Amino acid sequence: MEEAVKKIQLNELHEALGGKMVPFAGFNMPVRYSSDKEEHQCVRQGVGVFDVSHMGEFMVEGPHALELIQKVTSNDASKLVDGQAQYSCFPNEHGGIVDDLIVYKFADEKYMLVVNASNIEKDWNWINQHNTMGAKLKNISDEISLFAVQGPKAIEAVQSLTPINLSEVKFYHFTVGEFAGVSDVIISGTGYTGAGGFEIYVKNEDAEKVWRAIFEAGKDFDIKPIGLGARDTLRLEMGYCLYGNDIDDTTSPIEAGLGWITKFTKDFINSEALKAQKEAGVTRKLVGFVMQERGIPRGHYPIVDSEGNLIGEVTSGTMSPSMEVGIGLGYVKTEFSKPGSEIYIQVRNKNLKAQVEKLPLYKG
Repeated sequence: MEEAVKKIQLNELHEALGGKMVPFAGFNMPVRYSSDKEEHQCVRQGVGVFDVSHMGEFMVEGPHALELIQKVTSNDASKLVDGQAQYSCFPNEHGGIVDDLIVYKFADEKYMLVVNASNIEKDWNWINQHNTMGAKLKNISDEISLFAVQGPKAIEAVQSLTPINLSEVKFYHFTVGEFAGVSDVIISGTGYTGAGGFEIYVKNEDAEKVWRAIFEAGKDFDIKPIGLGARDTLRLEMGYCLYGNDIDDTTSPIEAGLGWITKFTKDFINSEALKAQKEAGVTRKLVGFVMQERGIPRGHYPIVDSEGNLIGEVTSGTMSPSMEVGIGLGYVKTEFSKPGSEIYIQVRNKNLKAQVEKLPLYKG
């Protein structure tokens, strides 16, 4: 039997705003309100708000909290100070990735893990399976709403809603305080768009009040609701990985260019094998590329060399609204992974020239 699609707290509000709702990661989500291109530019140049309440949140607490996090994640969470967040991943036992996530440190015995919506149940089971040390775990995913206020005008647009100086919330840091008259709101700076801004975590019962306050405060800045369509083109211009596309259970963090979040200063699940892989070198790498000929790359399109030999596959691709050219991410044989390398994307049986570029693809 097919599982019913879950509704986020503000489902009706998004429908009333004209959001085109589609099933995504098991949730009914707004994919767009106007056009992807318009919404993309709104975030790049002004300010927009994503309702990403489908994301999962787990609390990890008690004297063994850090021990568990160190065991299941690839990055070194012992380096975190209170109020700091860290990008990381859960490695599996076979060299792949269970999920990528963000670790928030509130205090020595209090952390929050933010995971992908499509993997909430899988991740929850995975962490519990490895919790042999007795850390206290609580899945609060169904109690929390999450709004990402993104864009260069984000701080200006909503500063009036909080006594916290938003310009002091550094990248990958967070604070807890009053926002829109609601106490204990988590305000973090871990954006997925590369356009600046922050995220607001609120209890479901306060979600509508906070959402409306954000739009009231931001109306002079032409603030708009933004759907998942623009979220995808924005993150792709930055070269940020999307789980299920660019990374999954079969891709290693080393291949995916996530060596920087894979710290061998500690032991974690499968760390020995990943360390050996890093030392030996990998046969394929995830790269960003920009089309040199007209064409839009899409996931699963073959990547070939100048002779037409298969050298890889596109994992994510789109027409970049900021650059007005086709861009993408994909795995290629290591010898084709250097920036400047010439590759070809097979688009409808035509081999179209592309060039490997250093990330982010959008340099704006």
